[in-house]
Amino acid sequence: MTGRLERIRAIIAEQKLDALMLTGEVSRFYATGLRSSAGVALFTPEKNVFITDFRYIEAARAKLGGSFTVEMSELARKQTKIVCEYLPRAKKIGVEGDVITLRAADAWKKELAENGLKGVKLIPAGAGVHALRAVKEPRELDAMRRAQQIAEHALEEVLRGFLRPGVTERAVCAELVYRMLKGGAEKVSFDPIVVSGANGSLPHGEPSGRVIERGDFVTIDIGCVTGGYCSDMTRTVAVGEATEEMRAVYGIVLEAQKAGIAAAKAGVAGKEIDAAARAVITDAGYGAFFGHGFGHGLGLEIHEPPNASPSEERALPAGAVISAEPGIYLPGRFGVRIEDVVVLTEGGCENLTNAPKELRIL
Repeated sequence: MTGRLERIRAIIAEQKLDALMLTGEVSRFYATGLRSSAGVALFTPEKNVFITDFRYIEAARAKLGGSFTVEMSELARKQTKIVCEYLPRAKKIGVEGDVITLRAADAWKKELAENGLKGVKLIPAGAGVHALRAVKEPRELDAMRRAQQIAEHALEEVLRGFLRPGVTERAVCAELVYRMLKGGAEKVSFDPIVVSGANGSLPHGEPSGRVIERGDFVTIDIGCVTGGYCSDMTRTVAVGEATEEMRAVYGIVLEAQKAGIAAAKAGVAGKEIDAAARAVITDAGYGAFFGHGFGHGLGLEIHEPPNASPSEERALPAGAVISAEPGIYLPGRFGVRIEDVVVLTEGGCENLTNAPKELRIL
């Protein structure tokens, strides 16, 4: 954790700030390892300060006392007053521009001015924090592997003993959530997607009361959280039988995924990874039916930078974790998506997903 704090504080010098202030719950957790719904992690060139209220003060002092000065805010001594005490002459404070709202920014500036910091500028510095978060440390990857194992085990149990003609999408969804939590997950990392038949053409369709029938494709997109870190995976299975067209489309998506994974390595722009997969689907005549990016970053959040999409110009760093999830969606008929999660290395990538992905007919 010490090295992480030093890297966070380095953003201050890199952006010529007087301090960096993290108000978002996710980045506070990243910086401190403490889960709290309220608080500020304040970094100056000399100090790390964590400000929270009565609900978390005892936990904060116990967990952070060795690396942070811990302060308790209250009505008579608000967060802004404490910040001013540590930054009596600050002119530029870095904040998470993608987290703090315009209303909150105005309130911060007003209250800082009332406490002596008049004319202070709040400078967007979230990109620096995201860049740090993009490169996963070994313990972060261990948490993601564990989350992935839990999700895979839950999916396998449902495919073997629950998913069959006559059950609804919602029932399958409920069973998956139950089994992930029973298996040790802290929570789901997003609302699961379970769509069947014609509903499968909706990439982010919601589980409905539709009864699964023989001959359906069923697309299942699930993930869970352990140690604060997310997993994500998608499998599409056939129930009872699959037509030749269904088999062909599935094969194209699988080939596209393999092509994207083969192109995925540190130093490659996200759009190049996407292009490798997209070419397979386009060449097969289904380009118009693949309308989202090949993959997104994940970690503490289910969607976070960097991405493997047509608009991602940046080269992705070693240690970044991205999804690999091409799909083909035929409106009113069916859809296929196959998703793994990979961590980029200098020579390629490591696939964190072990679930089989050849076409499975239940």
